[in-house]
Amino acid sequence: MSEKRIVIDPITRIEGHLRIEVVVDENNVVKEAYSGSTLWRGLEQIVKNRDPRDAGFFMQRICGVCTYSHYRAGIVAVEDALGIKPPLNAELTRTLMNAALYLHDHIVHFYQLHGMDWADVVSALSADVHKASEEAFKYTSTPFATGADKLKEVKERVETFVKKGNLGPFANAYWGHSTYKFTPEQNLIVLSHYLECLRIQRTAAQMMAIFGAKNPHPQSLTVGGVTCVMDLMDPARMGEYMSKFAEIKEFVDRAYYPDILMAAKAYANEPSVLNDVGVSNLFCYDEFLIGKNDHLFKGGIILNGDINKVYDIDENKITEEATRSWYKNDKALHPYDGETEANYTGLVDGESIDGEGKLAHSKLFDTKGKYSWIKAPRYDGMPMQVGPIASIVINYAKGNERVKKIVDEFLAKSGLPLSAVFSTLGRTAARMLEAKVVAEHTMDAFNALIENLKADQETCTKYVIDNKKEYKGNFQGNAPRGALSHWCRIKDGVISNWQAVVPSTWNASPKDAKGQMGSYEACLVGLKIADLSKPLEIIRKIHSYDPCIACAVHVMDTKGNDLSTYKINPNL
Repeated sequence: MSEKRIVIDPITRIEGHLRIEVVVDENNVVKEAYSGSTLWRGLEQIVKNRDPRDAGFFMQRICGVCTYSHYRAGIVAVEDALGIKPPLNAELTRTLMNAALYLHDHIVHFYQLHGMDWADVVSALSADVHKASEEAFKYTSTPFATGADKLKEVKERVETFVKKGNLGPFANAYWGHSTYKFTPEQNLIVLSHYLECLRIQRTAAQMMAIFGAKNPHPQSLTVGGVTCVMDLMDPARMGEYMSKFAEIKEFVDRAYYPDILMAAKAYANEPSVLNDVGVSNLFCYDEFLIGKNDHLFKGGIILNGDINKVYDIDENKITEEATRSWYKNDKALHPYDGETEANYTGLVDGESIDGEGKLAHSKLFDTKGKYSWIKAPRYDGMPMQVGPIASIVINYAKGNERVKKIVDEFLAKSGLPLSAVFSTLGRTAARMLEAKVVAEHTMDAFNALIENLKADQETCTKYVIDNKKEYKGNFQGNAPRGALSHWCRIKDGVISNWQAVVPSTWNASPKDAKGQMGSYEACLVGLKIADLSKPLEIIRKIHSYDPCIACAVHVMDTKGNDLSTYKINPNL
């Protein structure tokens, strides 16, 4: 048997630093897969011995995309530890900010990050603009930015790159790959929406800033509530939120939804995007408070893909281990007791397929030892898949009518069975469906806030930290990429331990002590790759999870040489 290794490093169009290695057999079928992050986050160490009221501001720096998710998590974990219940006005305001994040994140994910895995830009240049305009009406009665004149303009804009000898932002991709299924006209439709999304995402960022003061790192959350009191009392600011929200909702309804519907039909028989559930255990938390004690999405657990039974979450069953991760303590520890002491053991020498399909010397993961900065979270010893797929399937299985109505409509229009959600195509569709649910119900939270403000204008709860007491608390909720939890201990008035278990930790985890794979790795096994030098199938699958590995800036030498080594004391 002739086995070969493919290394994709870095995976681009994601947040952070991710490396994927696979071993394929003589038929180009993946037999083994390894997912690893090559950058240490370390914020759990940085926040130690600091005032717990500052934790949220540090935690939002984990990521440059889902900053609000970690900001809120850092604030709520401390509130939980101190026994603080924020006023309803504060909680609903946080929901409106969360809606801005979700809508921004999901549309950007499909168009700027993942959409080019489905749409071939080069093919779009041969499209007939009139046929493309007519094609758009097959998926919605009110297409967005797909008039023949608009599409002609889009073609001309991209053609200017070609005339200069390159494709600009669309360069260095696998255009012409055999697994692309859109027609030239369909590709042009998606390309038009890609360009429109560059404008629309700015509006979503402005939505966040209305109550958050700025974006991407908002400033208005505080332990006990929110500080944007004057904005909540200003009808003009409230009206501004409504108008910007309406613009984003229109894009979701008229562009995002129909484009995914178009993809569902075009890729319905493409093997590389079907039947690859990865890990079939699904996990999500309650999320989006839209009224008193009323969450838009309900939490729960599904095991082995069985949607006939949804289990309640027992937080005591959550652990993280580091058997294959670059940390010293390999034991499966509850997040309250988690440790993050680095133990980097490096890469090993080997050979892999290069960009021309030839074997070349490479530095590879030590697949018999440690190979990632990501730990391995487990629930009752089992790997879980988190994300919009979990949120949508669990809520559908629980009979959540707000979710079920939208999912049933999409399945009827696409002709896909519910089982199709357990796939790369399904993960991509579930993200759009989650955005659609949020778009349909954000105004419920907005209206509830308006009504509550008429009788109660409290925005922050008073509290006292007793430096003689020890506290522990957590945040358990969802970020756009899935289940997110932060766990803290407070002693002597400062943070003594902090652990963040993020969505991509669940999905991108390396193997655990039992050899169980995380969902990234599991979904790749069995995949047949058409061209080893152009592994689009792998990238498409990984992008469907919307990886959010820790973000940072560092220097990379494309020849694989070490440039410099730095040691930083995170406690300074």
